[in-house]
Amino acid sequence: MTMNSPATALAATPYGAPSAAVALFRSLGDPARLAILRRLADGEARVTDLVTCVGLAQSTVSAHLSCLRDCGLITSRPQGRATLHALAHPELLDLLAAAEQLLAATGEAVDLCPTYGTHPAPAAEEPAR
Repeated sequence: MTMNSPATALAATPYGAPSAAVALFRSLGDPARLAILRRLADGEARVTDLVTCVGLAQSTVSAHLSCLRDCGLITSRPQGRATLHALAHPELLDLLAAAEQLLAATGEAVDLCPTYGTHPAPAAEEPAR
């Protein structure tokens, strides 16, 4: 994804970042949606398969699937009484692989981030006076 392509240059955030890119990364930023996408990387799945995978209620998984479908990241097709969900664009696998490479390169730094990390580094102790 190039940040200067005509499609992303049309709408920008107040900071100059392409708003479509911001929306994409926000859609990927939810742990449940990311888990769903990682499962769909292995192939099509039904809602019940995804409920088992992520451990959330069916209604919650359906809401996340709706978000991902609205973002154009997944497709859905009926099969009998069920609906099968799949990745809409194989390029998403490249993005996820690049993210894994970046995380491997940064080590634990992202996970220790005090703003977004899940394991923030302990605060430095102030010296005794």
